[in-house]
Amino acid sequence: MLDIKFIRENADLVKAGAAKKHITIDIDKLISVDDERKRIRQELDAKKAEQNRRSSEIQRATGLEKEQLLEAMRQLKNGMTEGEEQLKKVMEEWQLLMLTVPNIPDISVPEGDSDADNVEVKKWNEPTEFSFEPKSHVELMTALDMVDFERGTKVAGFRGYFLKNDGAILSFALWNFISNFFIQKGGFTPMIVPSLVRRESFMGTGYVPQSEEDLYKTQDEFYLSGTAEVPTMGYHMNEVIEAKDFPIKYFSFSPCFRREIGAHGKDTKGLVRIHEFYKFEQVVLCEASHETSVKYHEELTANVEEMLQLLKIPYHVVVNSAGDLGLGQVKKYDIECWMPSEGKYRETHSSSYFHDFQTRRLNIRYRDENGELKFAHSLNNTALATPRILSILIENYQQADGTIKVPEALLPYVGKTIIDGKK
Repeated sequence: MLDIKFIRENADLVKAGAAKKHITIDIDKLISVDDERKRIRQELDAKKAEQNRRSSEIQRATGLEKEQLLEAMRQLKNGMTEGEEQLKKVMEEWQLLMLTVPNIPDISVPEGDSDADNVEVKKWNEPTEFSFEPKSHVELMTALDMVDFERGTKVAGFRGYFLKNDGAILSFALWNFISNFFIQKGGFTPMIVPSLVRRESFMGTGYVPQSEEDLYKTQDEFYLSGTAEVPTMGYHMNEVIEAKDFPIKYFSFSPCFRREIGAHGKDTKGLVRIHEFYKFEQVVLCEASHETSVKYHEELTANVEEMLQLLKIPYHVVVNSAGDLGLGQVKKYDIECWMPSEGKYRETHSSSYFHDFQTRRLNIRYRDENGELKFAHSLNNTALATPRILSILIENYQQADGTIKVPEALLPYVGKTIIDGKK
């Protein structure tokens, strides 16, 4: 959420930012509603002051004068009740409009309508080459009894799956590998966070109301989170943080759930796009400085690159075009790994910074060196999402005989060099 004072003083800039993101928002209407909000509030404040003044007069008055003052007080209270109802309605409209105002993208974000306009900024290693026609992870894992999609669908419905045998072992290995990677790196607080979360955290991070249709909702007004970012950001909701504690870095893990409403017909087979998965997330809170946010954005992205290089998975980094940014993102990188069966890169990690867009909604503040309260800046980055990365890894490490070579970085966690389906 942007500051209404900033919106009023920079209306043209906010309009240009929304247009660049291809988000429709009527800033002029918001300012008009804000004018009405301020007018009603000023009238109520004036009536409250008058109420206080008349209360003192009533205490001193007697007889007819007192009765006249009491009648005037009743009329004043009726007017205040009416004004409070008007303010309530205007506030509801104001809040809904405020929630739809997008953050302003950084000047370095390229123009574009969608992910088709994302721009490559880095590539590591060339795509894996084979002396044979590479198979898909679905073929490979099914043949090696690493996954059961048929029973997954029977039990969990469309996009359901069971990871089993070496499929489960390889997933556990990836979890252990990434956990040790970040623990050894230092500076991160590891957390296992809730996946059943109240609405406030989704509102605060910007997933509601814009992406509400993609969330699973319980009958008790809770939601199943699609990323560990949501509960991790909610951790400091309505708190004032000590500036000396910055940067605050979390390495969070949770089960995740997405309905994939907008993915009809996409990736209907395999482990790339599923309803239930697991994510490790990097989340950072820092001082309200653009330069500091940019620094940590590059750092979080570099962490993922280092991890992929250890796994020796070819990837490239793209900067997302404005049309591919979410409501709150100032800038975003996608890290996409090579998928041999499709002959193209597929997104496996996203790295974003938001300035104070999320923290303003969540009321996460700190005192600067002058004692002034400010909203912190926030960032997040996918550390690892499984089993999507599993599908990428298996395809890149497949052998001509249908077996899977275990990456060197995972050998300590798997205990064998080749996955051949034998138990």
